[in-house]
Amino acid sequence: MARQAVVARRETAGRSLFTATVTATGPNPIPFNRPHVARNELAYLREAVCGGFTCGDGPFTRRATALLKEFTRAGEALLTTSCTHALEMSALLLDLRPGDEVIMPSFTFVSTANAYALRGAVPVFVDCRPDTLNIDEQQIEGAITERTRAVVAVHYAGVACEMETIGKICERYGLALVEDNAHGLGGFYHGRPLGSFGEMAAQSFHATKNIQCGEGGALLLNDPKLVARAEIIREKGTDRSRFYRGQVDKYRWVDIGSSYLPSDVLAAQLTAQLESFDVIQQKRHTVWARYDNELAGWAEENGIRRPLVPDGCEHPAHLYYLLFPDPEHQQSFIAHLAEMGVCGSFHYQPLHAAPAGVSHGRLAPGGCPVTAHVADRLVRLPLFADLDEDEVSRVIACASAYKPSR
Repeated sequence: MARQAVVARRETAGRSLFTATVTATGPNPIPFNRPHVARNELAYLREAVCGGFTCGDGPFTRRATALLKEFTRAGEALLTTSCTHALEMSALLLDLRPGDEVIMPSFTFVSTANAYALRGAVPVFVDCRPDTLNIDEQQIEGAITERTRAVVAVHYAGVACEMETIGKICERYGLALVEDNAHGLGGFYHGRPLGSFGEMAAQSFHATKNIQCGEGGALLLNDPKLVARAEIIREKGTDRSRFYRGQVDKYRWVDIGSSYLPSDVLAAQLTAQLESFDVIQQKRHTVWARYDNELAGWAEENGIRRPLVPDGCEHPAHLYYLLFPDPEHQQSFIAHLAEMGVCGSFHYQPLHAAPAGVSHGRLAPGGCPVTAHVADRLVRLPLFADLDEDEVSRVIACASAYKPSR
């Protein structure tokens, strides 16, 4: 059967992975992502379903939470139904009011901005660095006003933002620091785990992440003063968690909140994934390293930039991207891969230029020219734990067969 390529139209920022890729057909197509099934995963799911405790905060929730705290060194961790919901909880914990401002990169997923805009706060979009594609820490201070309440550091591809500088800015101006660590579980900044720097950090366990349970997330809390209220917000504004611990004789509605607690069935899947963390990471790092080593000569010859990991940063092999010299090569390269049976994908579109970004956000002084430039040139290659050696070789061969016209 002939291979066909369908190039997705980039109409809005924050498009989902499955509409942002090109569909590759034909014999043995290589998908962009294939979720890994961990050892004990199916057994744990059966145990959760048959054990009679399928709602939240069950035995698997406690096991997954303990593992997550161990990996991130967070003071407390609360599982949520998504990273989006973890970010929404952070907005509630910040007591944001209409007109308050939250500084963040424009080069991020829509949930980063949505969580704060839902509270009436104004996302203030700052440009990204041209090397790591993280928020440009040198431009944060110029975006601060008397309404600024927080800075959100998004660790793109799991490579750490410049946390020392950002932390000092937040301390100097009395701002909260929130980490959007959706990409960064297993990443480190100068020996310290990502997710342990901010007062709060949001994790993702979506099917596309290194550790996944289909849909899921977590809010990490490094400020002990936030824990009690976070539990209440997650439990629909009630003190039910205290009731289950025997600290109150009945639970009541005591604050605003929502239903952010995942089923223990999802926690069972997540527990198995976290227990297999080292195996999953080793497989992903092997793929990432092969891409980086074997595409180096082709990339240099054609003016294509590979990911940069600064000294002091350890990345978790979450994604591997290529930055092409000209925008027209982005779509032609994705189509080229698809014709050869490989699914590639572009990534974030600038939030500051999106319709909702214009309506609800504000562009920081200096604008976001790097973000706009990067978004039109970046392509991600397939990267998942079960991508075998032959498939990696195929991706490398397909990529290196592309010759950008000068």
